[in-house]
Amino acid sequence: MAILVTGCAGFIGMHVARALLARGEAVVGVDDCNDYYDPRLKQARLDEIEKAGGDFSFHRLDFSDAGLLEGALAGAEIDRIVHLGAQAGVRYSLEQPAAYVRSNLVGHANILELARRRQVRHLVYASSSSVYGGGTTLPMSADQRANLPLSLYAATKRADELMSESYAHLFAIPQTGLRFFTVYGPWGRPDMAMWLFTDAVLEGRPIRLFNAGRMRRDFTFVDDVVEGVLRVLDRPPLADGSEKPGGSVAPHALYNIGNNRSEELGELVRLIERATGRTAIVEQAPLQPGDMIDTFADIEPLRRDFGFAPRTRLDEGVPRFVDWFTAERPV
Repeated sequence: MAILVTGCAGFIGMHVARALLARGEAVVGVDDCNDYYDPRLKQARLDEIEKAGGDFSFHRLDFSDAGLLEGALAGAEIDRIVHLGAQAGVRYSLEQPAAYVRSNLVGHANILELARRRQVRHLVYASSSSVYGGGTTLPMSADQRANLPLSLYAATKRADELMSESYAHLFAIPQTGLRFFTVYGPWGRPDMAMWLFTDAVLEGRPIRLFNAGRMRRDFTFVDDVVEGVLRVLDRPPLADGSEKPGGSVAPHALYNIGNNRSEELGELVRLIERATGRTAIVEQAPLQPGDMIDTFADIEPLRRDFGFAPRTRLDEGVPRFVDWFTAERPV
């Protein structure tokens, strides 16, 4: 039996697919490789998965098209799903809302239907720290209410959690939603601060620090995230009526997956300067619509239930990203 990984040409998806192959799993990958950012980077990630060897097959398709998804997977025996595919980006959701409705809402519903028809052992899906939105206390806990989204992206991710809850309740499909907190590392996304800031420093261009730099993020290194995803995948929540993290009594749990540290963006800039040996040119800019000022993950439930313990501090992860960016970046 194989594990379906959606978004496998994406940043986290590539790393998860390689880790699954490394431990001998069969992986079926799905991704439409759209042009939200340079498709050459997505193809390079797929090439990296192929280099890993093992039982990997890939389907280039948009999983928001239920017919294409079902047709492509008709001959595949799938018993687990890691659903990482989505239209990402908070600010882009202000420009292209239809892309988020199609991929994040319709696409998630299609994956739920696939899971129901196949009676999968576990569906692990990507949520986001952005679901916490406004009015949240720190550190952010999955037990807090998340009903004040600051962006359409956040609203779609919270809606995904609610759809998953209904499928877990109605059809007893074991599911775990992981709220990712600012994942970074080699092969990362070019629309995120780590890439944008590093590229600007190396090219001598200004960095724009929004809200005058008074923003903090719980930066999480991708290797730690992958370890957490695999730990969770191997232990689906039980349909035993007990309350799970996030409050469900169905086989559906919600966990934060972060570094459990909130770092100032100014510290990120300083670490990039140190790793590159160059001085950043900084421009102050106002807070952007949809942006959260601070994120900070309470990961105690994930630590308690799975032994999750992130090992990579920001001052260790940034040089590793910069080394990859300067030596191996494909585009």
